[in-house]
Amino acid sequence: MKPPASHLCLGVFSIAMIIACTPSTEKKEGEAPASKALQLTIERDHEIMNMLFPDGTDLEILGEGFEWTEGPLWLEEEGKLLFSDIPNNEVLQWSEGDGVSSYLKPAGYTGETPRGGESGSNGLLLSPDGELVLCQHGDRRMAKMLAPLDQPRSEFETIIGEYQGKRFNSPNDAVYDLLGNLYFTDPAYGLEKRMEDPKKELDFQGVYRYSSTEDELILLLDSISRPNGIAFLPGENALIIANSDPEKPVWYIYQVLEQGKTPGNGKVFYDASEAFKTDQGLPDGLKVTQNGIILASGPGGIWVFDAQGVPLGRLKVGDLISNVALDESGGYVYATANSRVIRIPLILPKEG
Repeated sequence: MKPPASHLCLGVFSIAMIIACTPSTEKKEGEAPASKALQLTIERDHEIMNMLFPDGTDLEILGEGFEWTEGPLWLEEEGKLLFSDIPNNEVLQWSEGDGVSSYLKPAGYTGETPRGGESGSNGLLLSPDGELVLCQHGDRRMAKMLAPLDQPRSEFETIIGEYQGKRFNSPNDAVYDLLGNLYFTDPAYGLEKRMEDPKKELDFQGVYRYSSTEDELILLLDSISRPNGIAFLPGENALIIANSDPEKPVWYIYQVLEQGKTPGNGKVFYDASEAFKTDQGLPDGLKVTQNGIILASGPGGIWVFDAQGVPLGRLKVGDLISNVALDESGGYVYATANSRVIRIPLILPKEG
């Protein structure tokens, strides 16, 4: 989501042992945020940051000149990054040898009637079968590309597009569990007039779980005002959901019960209200490493949390960050940063 002008960690046990030893990414209509010079500043609230991002760590700009980038997805086998340029209705690709090029266009809106706003794809992910799955703003659905990853084309099949006969707002971000169930958020950022759009059919912004084997869609939550980024903690017993609402810029955490069909007790994982008073950006996309390090875009840049919601530090780049992707084997955090795509080296602790 674009910004208004006004405006992960070690496993629980490991982190506990080490500690014992030691204005929105949403933009006003028709208003493009100006790109700024990028410079990495690392806030180190805990010594673990010295391990993850040692002195001398710097960012690398992989591409620039886009309108508003989102939904980064690292493809391990292909050695390439995919990301959305939402207003341009396009998915682009980057690789070490070839740089940036177009991958898929159109990507989020396949209609013939011209429209404005954030019409393209947002979050990107792979299905359990290795298919490209897209949160399509313009088409207001979760869809998969009907083509191999190495032969992309703009042919899509709807995974799910409505709840109780009403069209979704504009699916934003998504994650699969190990059983193959799809969880996704559905705020209104892809509607041309957003919350006031007359085409909005649902009177809430939901978080859903869809099972393709049972063909069952469950509304998990309708109480979060602007649900956005979504990710599981390791073990899939808890789900973190970002709320990109200037009135309540927080990350929530919910217990996962009955194989994900029911959210358990929910609470605030971290409240970024104070940071939002001085730094631009809202809780948005996030990812969690295999050993539990949480990297989440939010006010001021990329926040680094432990599994209990304790901030370990921040990566501030001098511009808005909308989302992140992880290449754990290669040792990088990729980030969509306003009109650019960047990466930052990351050294993860070895498990065991």
